[in-house]
Amino acid sequence: MRVLLIGANGYLGRFVADRLLADPAVQLTALGRGDDADVRFDLASGSPGALTRFLDAVHPGVVINCAGATRGGARELTRHNTVAVATVCEALRRSGCGARLVQIGCGAEYGPSQPGSSTAEDAVPRPGGPYGVSKLAATELVLGSGLDAVVLRVFSPAGPGTPAGSPLGRLAEALRRAMQSGDGELKLGGLGVQRDFIDVRDVARAVHAASLSAAQGVINIGSGRAVRLRDAAAVLARVAGYGGTLHELDGPPGPMRPSIGHPRTEADHGAPVAYPYPDGCGSWQQADVRTARDRLGWRPRINLEESLADIWMEAACRI
Repeated sequence: MRVLLIGANGYLGRFVADRLLADPAVQLTALGRGDDADVRFDLASGSPGALTRFLDAVHPGVVINCAGATRGGARELTRHNTVAVATVCEALRRSGCGARLVQIGCGAEYGPSQPGSSTAEDAVPRPGGPYGVSKLAATELVLGSGLDAVVLRVFSPAGPGTPAGSPLGRLAEALRRAMQSGDGELKLGGLGVQRDFIDVRDVARAVHAASLSAAQGVINIGSGRAVRLRDAAAVLARVAGYGGTLHELDGPPGPMRPSIGHPRTEADHGAPVAYPYPDGCGSWQQADVRTARDRLGWRPRINLEESLADIWMEAACRI
């Protein structure tokens, strides 16, 4: 099976590439903006025609799109998350390769949900920020393309390689700094948020399964369990061997309540906060993952403690 992987150097893409390379039946080609990609191509600025010519030359059976941006302004997010996917869909429509498309979406497309609830694929998406909007627009493009396509809505990925700017990445960095300086108290904000964390290696397994399946539409990929960030912080502190006290600052991050790992400075007073929860998902998010089980034969295998241990191992190397 010939697979074209877009975004192989990104956080999710690296693990998807590793998973595919471990399958002897897969012939993998990586397309991306970096020098180490097999083929250099920028989806946000490249033309559908150029991508079509490449698809016709390589003739993949599956195209997996892990590319995208998680940070930046609305214009940048739209360019990398929406326009880029429009280019992929149009190129696949023009190409004669007939490839199946596996698009990586995200739980932020749903937006805030009722505490205690599990969000299923038939929930009406109401993204609460520009990132979720840009990803939802990409999903709608895929679903309306007429292609053989599936969108995997990945909730909160965790594990090795977790970006430093993510909540768990900031937790690990704050712990590292506290341990390095010998601080006996660590003050953190925004720990009341509850998210559905899923290990990045389990995400890669889901992508692999989706590429081999005939499933179409939207499929949630998560653990099926919301975890309060303060509980994750306690586990991470235990894994790290931190003997100090975690002091929680009440409420979500804001001008008077700094986010994880960012001490308040004078400049923070009166600063505007457009989105109290940067991912736009409010205080609670939990995936209903029954569709992934039924249609992909997929279940998460790696628990959060193992994911956190791997996050800490990487942070500890910087001490």
